[in-house]
Amino acid sequence: MHGSGLDGPIPSSISALTSLTDLRISDLGGKLSSFPPLSNLESIKTLILRRCNLNGPIPQYIGHMKKLKTLDLSFNLLTGEIPSSFDNMKKVDFIYLTGNQLTGAIPSSFVERNKNVDVSYNNFTDTSSILSGGTGCSGFTSNWVEGFSKGNKSHKESCYLQNIPCLHPKRNHKYKLYINCGGNEVKVNKGITYEADTVPKGASMFYFGGHWAYSSTGNFMDNDDDADDYTVQNTSRLSVNTSSPISQIYRTARVSPLSLTYYGLCLGNGNYTVKLHFAEIVFTDDHTFYSLGKRLFDIYVQDNLVAKDFDILKEAGGSGKPIIKKFTVDVKDHNLKIGLRWAGKGTTGIPVRGVYGPMISAISVEPNFKPPVYHNKKLIMIEAGVSVAAILLLVIIVSIFWKRRCDKNAIDKELRGLDLQTGSFTLRQIKAATDNFDASLKIGEGGFGSVYKGVLSEGKLIAVKQLSAKSRQGNREFVNEIGMISALQHPNLVKLYGCCVEGNQLILVYEYLENNCLSRALFGKDESTRLKLNWSTRKKIFLGIAKGLTFLHEESRIKIVHRDIKASNVLLDKDLNAKISDFGLAKLNDDGNTHISTRIAGTVGYMAPEYAMRGYLTEKADVYSFGVVALEIVSGKSNTNFRPNEEFVYLLDWAYVLQEKGSLLELVDPTLGTDYSEEEAMLMLNVALMCTNASPTLRPTMSQVVSLIEGKTAMQELLSDPSFSTVNPKLKALRNHFWQNELSRTLSFSTSRPCTDSGNSQVDHEEKTGLLD
Repeated sequence: MHGSGLDGPIPSSISALTSLTDLRISDLGGKLSSFPPLSNLESIKTLILRRCNLNGPIPQYIGHMKKLKTLDLSFNLLTGEIPSSFDNMKKVDFIYLTGNQLTGAIPSSFVERNKNVDVSYNNFTDTSSILSGGTGCSGFTSNWVEGFSKGNKSHKESCYLQNIPCLHPKRNHKYKLYINCGGNEVKVNKGITYEADTVPKGASMFYFGGHWAYSSTGNFMDNDDDADDYTVQNTSRLSVNTSSPISQIYRTARVSPLSLTYYGLCLGNGNYTVKLHFAEIVFTDDHTFYSLGKRLFDIYVQDNLVAKDFDILKEAGGSGKPIIKKFTVDVKDHNLKIGLRWAGKGTTGIPVRGVYGPMISAISVEPNFKPPVYHNKKLIMIEAGVSVAAILLLVIIVSIFWKRRCDKNAIDKELRGLDLQTGSFTLRQIKAATDNFDASLKIGEGGFGSVYKGVLSEGKLIAVKQLSAKSRQGNREFVNEIGMISALQHPNLVKLYGCCVEGNQLILVYEYLENNCLSRALFGKDESTRLKLNWSTRKKIFLGIAKGLTFLHEESRIKIVHRDIKASNVLLDKDLNAKISDFGLAKLNDDGNTHISTRIAGTVGYMAPEYAMRGYLTEKADVYSFGVVALEIVSGKSNTNFRPNEEFVYLLDWAYVLQEKGSLLELVDPTLGTDYSEEEAMLMLNVALMCTNASPTLRPTMSQVVSLIEGKTAMQELLSDPSFSTVNPKLKALRNHFWQNELSRTLSFSTSRPCTDSGNSQVDHEEKTGLLD
């Protein structure tokens, strides 16, 4: 019974129709009535009670209707909170609660579904369900923005309209605005150009266009067309002079099933004439389906209702005929808001897309006053001085960069030959993604600065690494990291999405890895931050790091020494795959040099002795660091913070002593109990100790490490391989004798069980040398 003209209430006897599958009632007149008793309608699939003067709460049993696929309770006067039973409605295709007086929180399950749930134009006041995931403003779509009460307006709309370019009141204010809604740019004359508005998607989205923006909500509920285009072109014949440029604005329009809200931003305060241009270009005057529809919607300006049940076709006197609605508006806070809202009336059931929601062709805003022109002499002098100073500063900056470019040690030389393939983000995008670097979204802190979790507008999770102003090596690390990682793609290297260089901000944007870093997983500050890593997972992480380093050292077209391999620079994704991160200290070694002589920069406890003492850097320095991390993976203890007793400074010291005693398995993390392979543990521990040999020539390459762990090469085969080392035969024979003795002793599997010592202090701070190259 759509638009029947009957009066309510809905009779209670309807509950006897227990086999009913489809109930549609709309546009009832009469007085307010409570919700009808429908709990017996267990077969119901479609329940539409739109504009039926219903008030009071929504019954809990609605959420328990197991066969329900479409629920529309829009444009009533329903109050109270959304029933908790609605969390069970994940299989319902469409839920519309639009235009009621619902309060409380929007269920988090609704936020996840967004497009097929509409709760706009209610009085929700609790944002916790939306913000709970750390989404901040980026978690809002216009559906949720329009869902909150005016009392929460400062929070909801600031999420979208923050950082608008109004910082300088005399330079950034705009006094005229022209928008060609749903169409391309149109130049009417020398002084007037209607800006393009062509973004096709419209269901629950927000678009920012510089000095203007719009939000759109709703889905065409009775249309089987899955297209997502909310712009239309004329199907009717235009009754306008087509030779005039202004006619172009009536050939297209933006439509929405529920509401369109346009914002004029940064306007100078004052009195304006707002012209809203309409033409019914979907309906026709012929005998096709396009002639059967009726469109009614309300118009709001600055949240005030200025036209109710506006009918374009009726107002214009036919289809394809332009009609302009003029309004005088006093702008007091630099922003103008124009809202077009469907109120539940009109045609919804014919197979024509875009027939029952608001439609608009163009918007023009012009001042009723002469915009101010500033000729302040003092200001001109100040601006001239600033300009001169800026030019001088620019000259100095260019000179510095030119000098660095010519310097053999300049950053350009390190990155020569690299193809930088990173994206570029604006600071506004980064702030929106991280809720303006909200402290609750911080997921890490390092020598470079802070790391935040963020969500881009399209929903992609990111990790945002922000340069600290106190970082002495930050600028170098920033450029170095972009140069290194932008040219690298490997499953065990963290992916760089792009960077932001704006003002004094230096920011890197990475893929977000759900399980944070390996150091937190192994020895976090408390039980809640540590992960219970079983043996197979530890082996997978071990191999992942090894394969990532193999790629850097041997397989990439550019050969890179990372210089800062440690547990906190190994990140873990949702499946606990290891990815090497933080290339700020990495060195390029692509010229066939035997080594790089450099000042040291790294983390105490992980640096190879030849590098820490003499600055002698080869890829074997990374191998040494890997060996330390490998011991930490097997033992679950930090190399720098674990001391079994006063005789030992590092975990590595204790490992060598246990090796001499034939009790190497005592290193295995006691939390594993007996759920690990002794053979694999002995192999991984021996490989770790081989990697931490004091002599770099006695350390294996990372590809040899991978081959050993994967069982493709036996330890004896590696030790007898002539290519394993370039040392003299006598020293090599001594080395082979030593390792053969170790293998015969340690691979015989000591009967000593892992110790039960639970001393596992957490890493609170990892000391960097802080030196620049």
